[in-house]
Amino acid sequence: MLCSAKVQRTSELDRKENMLRMVQNVRATRGFYLEPYVTSLQAYANYTNASKSPVNLPKLPVPKLKDTLERYLVSVKPFLNLKQYNKTTLLVKDFEQGLGSQLQALLEKRAAERDNWLEEWWLAAAYLEYRDPLPVYSSPGLLLPYGSVKKASQQLEFAAKVLLGTLEYKAKINSNQFPQDMMGKNPLDMDQYKKIFGTCRIPFEKRDKLVYHSNSRHIIVLHNNHIFRVDLWGEDNVQLNEKQIIEQLIFVMDNSQLHNEYGVGILTSEHRDNWAKSYQIIMKDSTNQEHMKDIHESLVALCLDAPCGYLASETDDYLRSRGGAQTIHGGGSQSNGGNRWFDKTIQFIVGAEGLAGMCYEHSPADGQPIAFLTDFLVDYINKHQDTSPPSKSPIKPKYLAIKVTSELEPFIREAEQNLNTLANNLFLHCFKFTKYGKKFIKSQKLSPDSYIQMAVQYAFYRLHREPGAHYESASTRMYKGGRTETIRSCSTESVAFARSMLDSSKTAKERIDALKTAVSGHKNYTIQALQGKGVDRHLLGLKLIALENGLEIHDLYKDISYKKSTHMRISTSQVAFKSEAFMCYGPLVNDGYATCYNPRNDNIIFGISTFKDDPDTALFGYKEALEKSLEDMQNLFVQNTPSKL
Repeated sequence: MLCSAKVQRTSELDRKENMLRMVQNVRATRGFYLEPYVTSLQAYANYTNASKSPVNLPKLPVPKLKDTLERYLVSVKPFLNLKQYNKTTLLVKDFEQGLGSQLQALLEKRAAERDNWLEEWWLAAAYLEYRDPLPVYSSPGLLLPYGSVKKASQQLEFAAKVLLGTLEYKAKINSNQFPQDMMGKNPLDMDQYKKIFGTCRIPFEKRDKLVYHSNSRHIIVLHNNHIFRVDLWGEDNVQLNEKQIIEQLIFVMDNSQLHNEYGVGILTSEHRDNWAKSYQIIMKDSTNQEHMKDIHESLVALCLDAPCGYLASETDDYLRSRGGAQTIHGGGSQSNGGNRWFDKTIQFIVGAEGLAGMCYEHSPADGQPIAFLTDFLVDYINKHQDTSPPSKSPIKPKYLAIKVTSELEPFIREAEQNLNTLANNLFLHCFKFTKYGKKFIKSQKLSPDSYIQMAVQYAFYRLHREPGAHYESASTRMYKGGRTETIRSCSTESVAFARSMLDSSKTAKERIDALKTAVSGHKNYTIQALQGKGVDRHLLGLKLIALENGLEIHDLYKDISYKKSTHMRISTSQVAFKSEAFMCYGPLVNDGYATCYNPRNDNIIFGISTFKDDPDTALFGYKEALEKSLEDMQNLFVQNTPSKL
């Protein structure tokens, strides 16, 4: 998440909460699905209790209604004219004095009965009831430093090291060997670290389910759209060593040399209701049921990818961008898009041209466990020398030949077309900004995250000459079951700063003062969000408690202020790695920009994206504006700071 929050170890990401699609724009055809789902909720209860943090953490608080509404009015001001703002003010007052107070009491009652009043709602609303495809819309891609796999002959060796490192990481997490995450003096909830292994999302219409098998001892391996079960322990209960894992992977590749045109992995890239329908067809066959069980219970998925067209003569930015796209969507059905199982929380992707990374399904965890796992693996792979004794009785990989009937085949063909359309529409560019990094920003006594957020605000404003609703996530892990809160990075201060930079009549001092004021405002909102006192989750809770109790939805949720301030044209996340790894993802809205960044001492790695079919966004125009904004901001200080000599 945030450098300014001083989370010890790595930064927090929550990629696709997608408030716009899941809360504000509740589909009229579906409504908000709140019917009892006993099996799913019971599974979730068991899943949540599977790994509790040893630290006693406080409950997620319910903010005071008055405080939230006051913050809301401040946050929407950049998007409204005076007449609109006055109308919104009246709606807020009416809500506070009437229905809002009733809903607040109901929400406080709910909070008194639970460790975390939002946790179950959030899992359902932001993830399990989210119907758009997981690739691009929900699941981030993560690319390890290019060249991690030096050449094709090292593909399996690298994959084996990834798996061994993962097993060591999991063992340390399970036995609480890693230091407690802290935010200042506050310990953070560590439960998410244990939920990323053995977890799988299963499609059902309206609401998916999660299954959790933390003690599983096998993985699934995908190659040429074929799927195999590979056990990482032998029948003698001894873990396979590196050489034996490589032998297992060689067996997989030898027995899947031809591309499988009926691979069902492509179905996991579909709209969730489409996938749910085809899943029910698959599950009619008893053998298929057994194979699906192996997939669901696997610790992770390993995708051994075919070459995707890397050109060694191309620039580093080209390689990053091509690799990032592979981790997000696999390049479509004609590349590696069918060699995936997007429902698995962790998919390791190891290609034959230097590409290595992962794609992660967001339901059980945010970015912190994934980022820390990445740093652990990079360090493990660089240092690992396998001296483990071999298992004396490795288990032969099992081919999971899922039967494809004439009823199922049309779903596969449709999924291929839909993924190709999705992949072709995502315009992704990943690059390294090399002029400076967080070391310079800190030298000016400014928060690196808040500073970069203001650069993004400035870039958007210089392109569109209007404020852009701007999403950034803040971790609420200082509370039991904490996930995220939204930082509303667009503010009257950020707009004033952007305008000052574009106003030739402003002096350097005025611009510096405007920047410092904007950074301070962002940092203050960040602190509130970290404490669970942001605007968005509280308003969501009030809306959901109304739906749950059959009460009306107040007109505030239909007001232009709500629509404009939750149409997040800018979605951002800081995900810091020790290495040159980085995350990337798709925009939240069709006319939006996605911006994920890894701030390093002397550079910043960005993954940015837009949708090609939107006429109002231009990716390289945004890149140019972002780089120019960062340069302008540095020049403010370099050219206008008195020498100390």
